[in-house]
Amino acid sequence: MGMCLSLSAVSNATIHAVLADPPLIWKVLAPDDEEAYQTARNAAGNWFTRLFRAKKPAVEIDIPEPFAETDLDKAWHGIHYLLTGTAWGGTFPFNFLLDGGQQIGSVDFGYDGPARAFYSAEVLKINDALSRLDETELKKRFNPPEMMKLEIYPEIWDRQDDDELGYCLDNFAGLQGFIRSAAKNGWAIVISIS
Repeated sequence: MGMCLSLSAVSNATIHAVLADPPLIWKVLAPDDEEAYQTARNAAGNWFTRLFRAKKPAVEIDIPEPFAETDLDKAWHGIHYLLTGTAWGGTFPFNFLLDGGQQIGSVDFGYDGPARAFYSAEVLKINDALSRLDETELKKRFNPPEMMKLEIYPEIWDRQDDDELGYCLDNFAGLQGFIRSAAKNGWAIVISIS
């Protein structure tokens, strides 16, 4: 199966809600999995805080349509490399796939731990940076030997029989479109790796 990176568009109000009450992230990222939400809710805090959290009123989670979510499949680390030239580093806004934003509590959502949230103002900066990149620039940055040396997941970059660059570029185009739509509509985003 492997690790896939997902992005979800939400309102700033939803970001405020999940940062204040991290188990709510399950309502955003897996809205049909009530059991996962309840497990996270039960694990949050000690018996005293759980007692008072249970009395909180229901929070409306606002997930916009039609561009509510997208995923980068297993191309996320390759795209990060194309954006930053690093395995795990870089500076904002180009490193947003793997760093930055606000960590949503300690609710472990997948391989990379807690999800991260970016408010709509940060999404505007990400969109501005991504909109300045095109396929020609990204092709120049594609370096299979370096990507293999840095162990860029899923470590397929030196294959001769597949179109690894095309795989990254296709997923990057989807990412650009998703971020453009989020910025245009004033949405925040949540990023998780599962």
